[in-house]
Amino acid sequence: MTNFISFATLLIFIACLALGIGYAWLLYGTNKNLVKTVRSALAVFRALAVAILAFLLFAPLVRRVTHTPEKPIIIIANDNSISVKNITPTGFDAKKYQQDLKQLAEQLGEKYEVKTYSFGDSIKEGLAFSGTDQLTNGAALVDQLNDQLLNRNVGAVIMATDGIFNRGGNPLYDLNKIKAPVYTIALGDTIPKRDVLVANVNYNNIVYLDNDFTFDVQVQAFESKGEQIRLSVAESGKQLTEQSIQINNNSFVKDVQVKLKANKVGIHRYTVSVSEVKNEITTKNNSQTIFVEVIDGKQKVLLAAAGPHPDLATFKQAIELNKHYEVSTAIADELEKVELSKYSLVILYQLPAVYYSAASLINKAKQQKIAMWFVVGAQTNIQRLNQTQTQLNFARPNGSLQEVFPYYENNFTAYGLNAEALKQLETYDPLLVPFANLMIKGNYTSVLNQRIGKVNTESPLLFFAEDGGTKIGFLLGEGIWKWKLEEAKNENSYPLLAELIAKTVQYLSVKDDKRKFKVYANKNTFEENENVVLNATLYNDAYEAVNTPEVKVQVKNEQGKTYNFTFSKFGNAYQLDAGALPQGNYTYVASTNLGDKKYTANGAFYVNAIITEYQQTTANHQLLNTMAQQTNGKMYLPAQLLNIVDDLEKSGQVKTISYEDRRFEEIINFKWIFAVIMALLSIEWFFRKRNGEA
Repeated sequence: MTNFISFATLLIFIACLALGIGYAWLLYGTNKNLVKTVRSALAVFRALAVAILAFLLFAPLVRRVTHTPEKPIIIIANDNSISVKNITPTGFDAKKYQQDLKQLAEQLGEKYEVKTYSFGDSIKEGLAFSGTDQLTNGAALVDQLNDQLLNRNVGAVIMATDGIFNRGGNPLYDLNKIKAPVYTIALGDTIPKRDVLVANVNYNNIVYLDNDFTFDVQVQAFESKGEQIRLSVAESGKQLTEQSIQINNNSFVKDVQVKLKANKVGIHRYTVSVSEVKNEITTKNNSQTIFVEVIDGKQKVLLAAAGPHPDLATFKQAIELNKHYEVSTAIADELEKVELSKYSLVILYQLPAVYYSAASLINKAKQQKIAMWFVVGAQTNIQRLNQTQTQLNFARPNGSLQEVFPYYENNFTAYGLNAEALKQLETYDPLLVPFANLMIKGNYTSVLNQRIGKVNTESPLLFFAEDGGTKIGFLLGEGIWKWKLEEAKNENSYPLLAELIAKTVQYLSVKDDKRKFKVYANKNTFEENENVVLNATLYNDAYEAVNTPEVKVQVKNEQGKTYNFTFSKFGNAYQLDAGALPQGNYTYVASTNLGDKKYTANGAFYVNAIITEYQQTTANHQLLNTMAQQTNGKMYLPAQLLNIVDDLEKSGQVKTISYEDRRFEEIINFKWIFAVIMALLSIEWFFRKRNGEA
C-alpha cells in the first residue's frame, strides 16, 4: 500500500502545524508554573494534536494506491467420456496416467493457483476418471472457463482429451476467448479399429396411415474390407425387412433407403441394425432405435344433402384443398347406406329438408357424438330443424327468404382468418336466409354476422355451439357458390371462402379432450442422460384446474421393476422430474382422488441409449495439435505430461500480475489517527494534572 501526498497537501499540513504551534505557544509560552522541559513537552503534544485536528478539517482526502498481486491460474481439464476410457492404444497404462495427472496438479499447485475440471456431457469441478459421460462437449468447457475466469490471470489451460467432440461444436474457434496457451494431452487411439455401425438415420417422425415412408440409413465400416453384413429393420422385435451389404474398402460409407408402410395408427418403435463382424471393437453402435408416430391423417367428412346444389361442389373443393381431409357426398336415399362411424364431421346441407328428413342419419350422429354442421336454406324444413336440435329456433317462419350480407365478428378467436382478405366480404353477394325470428339458446361463438341492407345486426350468420360436449356449426343461408365466383372475377383476390370452409371443418372435426385427469410426458423418447419429466392436470366438475389432492405415479420398465413417485405441485397443475432412467421401454400409471372420485391415467415412454461416443472411435490428435499451436501451447502424449511443469516455467508466458487500485479516501476513515489524537491529549492531560495544572 502506498499513500501519495501532493505539494498542496504538504502546504496545508505545514499551515496546520503552524496553527498548532501558535496555539501551543499561547497556552504554554507565558506559563511560569511548569518546569521548562515539562512545558516544552506539553506544548509539543498540544501542537501536534491541534495540527492533526486542523488537517482533518482542511485536507479531508488522501490518494491511496494499492498493489494486489495475483498468482497465475492453471486450468487442468480431463475428458471423462466413454470413448476415452474404453478406446485406448496398446500399452496405455490408465492407472499411471491418473496418478501422473494428479501429480501434475500437485506440482503446479506449489507455485500457481490450480483449478481442475472434468468434462463430457457436463462440466464438473475436480478430476474424475470414471469414463461414464456419454457425450463430449469441449465448447461448453471453454465457455464456462471464459465466463468464470473473465479478466483473471489465466496462465495456461491443460486439456486431456482424445479430440472427439460430438456436442457443442469445435472448441478450437472459442479458445482465443481465454487468451492463454493451451497444452493438450493426447488420449485415445489414432489407429482405426475394425468396426461397422449405423452412423445416421434420417426419417420423418410423423407419417399418415396407409402412406409409404422411408428411412435413409447411413452405414459405415472401418478395417472390414471383404466382409458382408446385413442391414435389417425390426418393429418391437419383429423383423420387417433385411438386405445384404458388401463392404468393398477399409473406409466404407453407404447410404441405404428402406421403404416401409404405415399400416396402424399409434407410436411405433423401429430398430435399425447391422450385423456384427468378427473382432469388432464395439457392437453398441450397430443399431439405432427410432420412433415414428402414425396418425390417421385423412379425416373423413360426409357432405349430406337432399338433392344437388352448386354449393355442394364449393364445399367439397374447399375441404379437399387440405390433403388430410377426404370428402364423401351422399344425396337422399344414399344416406341410408352410409357407415357414419368413419366420419369425424357431417355437413347437413339443408337437412332436414322439405322432402327428406334424414332423421335416421341425424340421430346416429347424435348417438355417436359426431360433430354436425347445419347449412340452412330454401329447402330446409324449419319445423323439423327446430325439433332436431336444441340450440337454434326459428320462430314464426312464413316460408319466404331474405337477402343477408356477411360481416366479420371482430371478437372471434377460435381460429384466424387473413385480416386483409376479410375486406372482401363487403363485395360478396348476399345469402338467402329463411325469414323468421331467430332465437339461440345457450352460449355460442359467432364467426360472421348478418348485415341486412346497410345495417349491421347482432344476429349471427355463421356460428358454433355445443350439444352435450359435441360441437355443432350453423350457416344460416345458401348461395356461397356466388362468393367463389366473386373471388374468381379478380385474379388478385385471396381465396377467403376456401380458408373459411377449411378452418371451420378443422375446428368442428377436432375432438376436445374432456378428461378430468391427464398425465403426459413432454415427449415420447428421452435420452438416457436426460431427465424424464411428466406433467399432470386435474379438473373439478366446473372444469377448473386444481392441484389440491396428491398425485402419485408408478413407473415400470420391461423387466417389471417399478419406480414410485409423487408429483410436485406446479402453478395450478402438477409436474414430476423422475431424473435419468436406464435405457428401455417404460409404462406409467398415475392416480389421485378428488372428493369421493378416484381418477387414473396411464401412458408410456422410451429411454433411448446414447451411442454418440461410439459413432467415432478414432482419436483426432491433429485437432489437438492445432489447438495447441494456435494458442502458443504444445501437445503431449500421456507418458510426457509431467514435462509440462518445466515447459511452463521455461515458456515465460505464465507470470504473476499485480493489479493497481488508485482511489481517494477520506482521512477520517483512518481510525489510527483518532488513536494518536487521543493519546496526545491524554498524555498532556496526565502531566498537567500531575504538575498541578487545571
